[in-house]
Amino acid sequence: MKLDPDALRSGNERQRAAIAVLDELDIFDWLAAYCPVLAGTIPLAIDIAGSDLDVLCEVYDFDRFASFLASEYGEYSEFTMRAIQGKYGPVAFESSFRHRDFVVECFGEPLPVNEQRGYRHMVVEARLLDIGGEPLRETIIALKESGLKTEPAFARLLGLAGDPYEALLELETWSDEKLRRLIDDFAKAHGG
Repeated sequence: MKLDPDALRSGNERQRAAIAVLDELDIFDWLAAYCPVLAGTIPLAIDIAGSDLDVLCEVYDFDRFASFLASEYGEYSEFTMRAIQGKYGPVAFESSFRHRDFVVECFGEPLPVNEQRGYRHMVVEARLLDIGGEPLRETIIALKESGLKTEPAFARLLGLAGDPYEALLELETWSDEKLRRLIDDFAKAHGG
């Protein structure tokens, strides 16, 4: 998983293109007060055509954040903003716009980024990908290309029951060995 923007500069072609777009937008400097982190599928190298750039931010004043985003990025194509009452937690704020081949989504929540659900999902997914290797990565990409979102793809592949977003977070505290057994057991049960 490539969390450091500098690490993306030496990543795969899509990661390099993504960091170039974020550099052109100067997004990490402009949003520095909000502790921005690129999350989602691109740092994990499981993105597909049309995957967006998810920039998570720690935000406590949504009005100020919205004004800032509108003033800096409001002229970009497909610019939108909306407040969100989260299903699992506090109010959040989201803005998106298009630049070059990417939709950039800035997501603000009143939590440190490493406590936000999107970040936590990414960390669990990174661990699973490290353990499952290229076969797991290729299968997740194929499931995403068939129309599944990332968390439901992982849940389906691993046989996780219930809400896929919650089920994935339940794996946070699992040891690598327990995650390896989950991956191996499900692969064996399904001819992998």
